Amino acid sequence: MRILVWHVHGGWTDAFVRGEHTYVLPTTPDGGPWGLGRAGRDWPSSVIEVAPADLADAGIDVVVLQRPEEIAECERFLGRTPGRDLPAVFLEHNTPRRDIVGTVHPLAGQDEIPIIHVTHFNEIFWDNGGAPTTVIEHGIVDPGYLYTGELQQLAAVINEPVRRGRITGTDLLPRFAGIAPLEVFGMGTDGLGDSLDLGPGELRIGGDLPTAELHARLGRSRAYVHPLRWTSLGLSLLEAMHVGLPVLALATTEAARAVPPGAGAVSTRVDDLVRVAAELIDDPDEARARGLVARDAALERYGLARFLADWDDVLGQEPTRHRVLAVTERRAQ
Repeated sequence: MRILVWHVHGGWTDAFVRGEHTYVLPTTPDGGPWGLGRAGRDWPSSVIEVAPADLADAGIDVVVLQRPEEIAECERFLGRTPGRDLPAVFLEHNTPRRDIVGTVHPLAGQDEIPIIHVTHFNEIFWDNGGAPTTVIEHGIVDPGYLYTGELQQLAAVINEPVRRGRITGTDLLPRFAGIAPLEVFGMGTDGLGDSLDLGPGELRIGGDLPTAELHARLGRSRAYVHPLRWTSLGLSLLEAMHVGLPVLALATTEAARAVPPGAGAVSTRVDDLVRVAAELIDDPDEARARGLVARDAALERYGLARFLADWDDVLGQEPTRHRVLAVTERRAQ
């Protein structure tokens, strides 16, 4: 199967392109959101870059849409309309932004393109209208068990923590930094210390690292902090669990389902999380034991094989509009 997919979410795409298909990524000389291509990532040879002007001759079987504007792009470059003469599904990565229970999904007014949500939380909070929906939970390329916990510090991965503020729980970080030094990785972390009035003994900036280096660095910390109030489900949380870190997560959105008992702590009471953080800092054996529970749970629920099998089930080996809809509707029941 030849699948058209734009490189929108690197972490999700990293898992998706590990299947047994050909993955066609639009690419342009200047890159950007409409032509990022492989972006230098170490992906299988089955991931090919195609200029938008050449998509009509690329033999596309199905498109995985991730932005409503991609429908018009398909019509423009392929001369085919997703959901009508081009098999298509729409992948929804995000939670609603403002009216969190009343926001109507952009594809709610049609029934030709199924909406695939990445979490059950997303599916119930979006108003999907009459569109067929299903959930394919995340899959993670297993980095292996990398946990040492040798550093008496906490770690977090938060992109744009200064700009996003309360959404990412940035205001909660000083409470954890009061227990042990906190190392924060991710994009846009410059200025975080100044914005929180935390010194270098309390806050360390790990920066935006390549995936393999990030995983290795995370594994040295004693525990992982996931303070996000409103997110679909941070892939970094699942990656930390795969690495073998015990996790301290707000019991919001999908985290309560993703993190099982014994894998760390999950609560809406920040004092509970801070208390457990202190216990794990003081007891490396307990931290390692909880991290193993986290890893086992992540491998079972968010393993790559299950993820790819779910996508094959939805798309079908010989996709047609009726095949895609039939499979999706059956899974949604």
